[in-house]
Amino acid sequence: MSSPNLAVLNALDTARTQWYHVKAIIIAGMGFFTDAYDLFCITTVSKLLGRLYYYDPSKGGPGKLPPNVNNAVTGVALIGTLVGQLFFGWLGDKLGRKKVYGITLILMVICAICSGLSFGYSAKSVMTTLCFFRFWLGFGIGGDYPLSATIMSEYANKRTRGAFIAAVFAMQGVGIIFAGLVSMILSDIFRHSFRAPTFKENAVLSTQPEGDYLWRTVLMLGALPALLTYYWRAKMPETGRYTALIEGNAKQAAIDMGKVLEIEIQAEQEKLEEFKSTNHYSLFSREFFRRHGVHLAGTTSTWFLLDIAFYSQNLTQKDIFPAIGLTKLPKEVNALEEVFETSRAMFLVALMGTFPGYWMTVLLIDRLGRYLIQLIGFFMMSVFMLIMGMKYDYLKGDNPKLFALLYGLTFFFANFGPNSTTFVLPAELFPTRIRSTCHAISAASGKAGAILGAFLVQTYTLQGKTSQIRGALIGLAATNMLGFFCTFLIPETKGRSLEEISGEDGGARDSMPVPAEQTEQ
Repeated sequence: MSSPNLAVLNALDTARTQWYHVKAIIIAGMGFFTDAYDLFCITTVSKLLGRLYYYDPSKGGPGKLPPNVNNAVTGVALIGTLVGQLFFGWLGDKLGRKKVYGITLILMVICAICSGLSFGYSAKSVMTTLCFFRFWLGFGIGGDYPLSATIMSEYANKRTRGAFIAAVFAMQGVGIIFAGLVSMILSDIFRHSFRAPTFKENAVLSTQPEGDYLWRTVLMLGALPALLTYYWRAKMPETGRYTALIEGNAKQAAIDMGKVLEIEIQAEQEKLEEFKSTNHYSLFSREFFRRHGVHLAGTTSTWFLLDIAFYSQNLTQKDIFPAIGLTKLPKEVNALEEVFETSRAMFLVALMGTFPGYWMTVLLIDRLGRYLIQLIGFFMMSVFMLIMGMKYDYLKGDNPKLFALLYGLTFFFANFGPNSTTFVLPAELFPTRIRSTCHAISAASGKAGAILGAFLVQTYTLQGKTSQIRGALIGLAATNMLGFFCTFLIPETKGRSLEEISGEDGGARDSMPVPAEQTEQ
């Protein structure tokens, strides 16, 4: 189909892949690298916080964060992320992607540093301060989701747009790996430098000063990659689609995109006015729901259901890691050794399961399509979680390596599947003037699922009873199957321009999925 797009939009859609696209992926991707590091590094040091601030000699064992404190420390950033997604997503459509993009990065840098400087005279005050700064850290991280996705989708050509957006999101996998790697390296340096004794030799007290430096250093290092990319974000021009279709400045859009693509582009101001006049409906208007109501229902429901399962996968780590020899019991190691072993386990799981799934999506998303990959991912996650739930006793007791393999495969198919595609699709389905907002609504729905998984599901399995963990895994398998069926609400988007997908080019788009063969070029 030939699209009556403006010259600047056609130029973006048909541009050859060049260095500027790679640079945009790196700049936006480093934001996601930082996001993942900041969100997941707390997992590597949360047990250390319990040892340092909640040690009770009368209990005769390592200190442990109370359940409510543990949930707050590990989950408050998710709440901040949800709020930040909604706020900055809306702001990105009002003020521009570029202006808001820099604000989120500054907020992330400041709050990452302040998280490591959390202060107080008591354990409660230190944890309260830490939670305060991690909420605002999450608030900044939340803004990165809709803005990074929207910027990359509006820069990309239609042939490789899916791979470009997925590559930005894949940097989350790299960030998770580095969260484990940095914590592992630093804890190893500290434990060898200070030669901490074993727990039986009162390691909790003797490692407190070193351990306090360790967790603060790990958290503060999250500011470094964000700080290094701030200059390059500031140098990025506003996207041509925002400048033309929202600001109404065809000339500036043609100049900006002509520079980055190294071609001459015609301005077409009169055609722009005609183009904009056919796309005047607002968010949540009757026309919006007629055109995109089903799409929004699809993107919000699938992201919500995916994140319940994705963030709840952590509930089995305490069973799998000791079973395959990656970690020891808390009483067998000192505080620094526990951080090292937890970080090493997290690093290996991310490297072997999480990381390959992200990049498999990058490789295949523009060949197989978003629709099929999401269906495959949801279905396979459901199968593996159902097997782990039904055969939990056997796998844990008699075949822990198979248990670990199944566990890793759920991570693989989460990322070669809905964890990637739920990020890509909202950046493609909706009109330019509300694209960032709609992506934010979808992402915030996902974080609501993450909060549900992180708090309710893990609280339910807190006692570690076999019946509870088995029931949770079977329930999560059912959640994934529900996500599988909700995927049918979403159309395929590969190979089409953003304006063709959203109907901004003047065509009325059907809300039902488009068969993959109709999208071939």
